[in-house]
Amino acid sequence: MNSQFRLFVAAVLTLGSVGTAVAQAPPAPVPDGKAPVGKQAGTVMVRVRMIDVVPLVSSSSISAIGGKVAVGDALAPEVDLSYFFTDNIAAELIAATTRHTVSAHDTAIGSATLGQTWVLPPTLTVQYHFNPHGAISPYFGAGLNVTFFYSGTSSSPLVNRLTLENSVGPVLQAGVDWNMTGHWFANVDVKQIFLSTTAHINSGAIKAKVALDPTVIGFGVGYRF
Repeated sequence: MNSQFRLFVAAVLTLGSVGTAVAQAPPAPVPDGKAPVGKQAGTVMVRVRMIDVVPLVSSSSISAIGGKVAVGDALAPEVDLSYFFTDNIAAELIAATTRHTVSAHDTAIGSATLGQTWVLPPTLTVQYHFNPHGAISPYFGAGLNVTFFYSGTSSSPLVNRLTLENSVGPVLQAGVDWNMTGHWFANVDVKQIFLSTTAHINSGAIKAKVALDPTVIGFGVGYRF
């Protein structure tokens, strides 16, 4: 089991323990008009999260100079839209963009920061929501991620151009919604994206295949219409 999958499993177990603890807490008095609405077929939920994108990078040897490619973490806001086909089944589409630093290590010319790239990863998942009418509602999902790399910039005198190929891959998801009051929800969410690409340096004169496989951990709030 690699460290990235262990991180995903640990996050899922944490979500489960948090959900169980909150569900077992004694209910608080509910003011008039503030009773939790739960989840319902035909409704839409919009969430805003702060996400931490944590790549676990493995790469082939960089052509011509050897060494490995590394890609840094990134924090960013995320917006997602969920539509409930039934009380339990929903589809979620997320929108976010992050900026990552790309570097090379242990090459024939040493280690250096190569540059930065922006990432646009629209992701669609189909989810199953447990306990949709309760205050605590965990869910699991699976779907498809499409990743676009854009606006790559170089930060080394040895690099005049840095690009990464766009990618398509599967994604797994787990999360918990807490219907705090009325239509408002708190949310914790974790996704495991399986993403591979090829990095091109100086228009492909130097390149390396890279598995990024980021874990995306998010915390936020949502409103169910």
